[in-house]
Amino acid sequence: MKNFAEFTKKLKTSLTSLPGLEAQLRMAPLSRLQELKMQAVNADTRQSAVLILFYPHKGKIMCVLMKRPTDNSVHSGQVSFPGGKFEETDIDLRSTALREANEEMGIVGDDVEIIGKLSPLFIPPSNFDVHPFVGITRKRPGFIINKNEVEQLIEVDFDLLLNPGAFTHKNIEHRNGKLVDVPCFYINDHVVWGATAMIISELIWIVKKNSFNH
Repeated sequence: MKNFAEFTKKLKTSLTSLPGLEAQLRMAPLSRLQELKMQAVNADTRQSAVLILFYPHKGKIMCVLMKRPTDNSVHSGQVSFPGGKFEETDIDLRSTALREANEEMGIVGDDVEIIGKLSPLFIPPSNFDVHPFVGITRKRPGFIINKNEVEQLIEVDFDLLLNPGAFTHKNIEHRNGKLVDVPCFYINDHVVWGATAMIISELIWIVKKNSFNH
């Protein structure tokens, strides 16, 4: 296996200097650019957090995504990281990310070492500031899927995300009913776009800029 300990050590160091919006916007739909301007004048954004979890499995460095159930919610059927909104019972946003990962996927918070975080990202459709936390476990978690919140678990070889061939454009039905051309990642037969793709874009930027040899 490409050395997991070495990879995570370098990633932890690299997370101290973030490119932020510049990297995120590489995967932003055109419609998002205008919406992002709302952030400066909207003081009532809600807070949320997601967990980007890395773990070694079968000689590969893996991360995990999930497909949300198809329903009437704003992010129906989309691929995302485990996560959700801040609750009053949460100590902080880090606690939010770990709690949601446990509720949605059965990931045990005590097994996760948080090594840093990425830049917050404003999500206009749901009026959330999402805070992405990067965590690691020493082995593959014993996933337990909450069928009410997760339609499908998506384990991803991180090398696939780093492959330029994973980047493409797709026509996606916007919430206004119109088809819009969006930049996205096509991974394991899943289209990853919107906020999740923007978060991944910053992560990839960091890894490539620091020339990881993982």
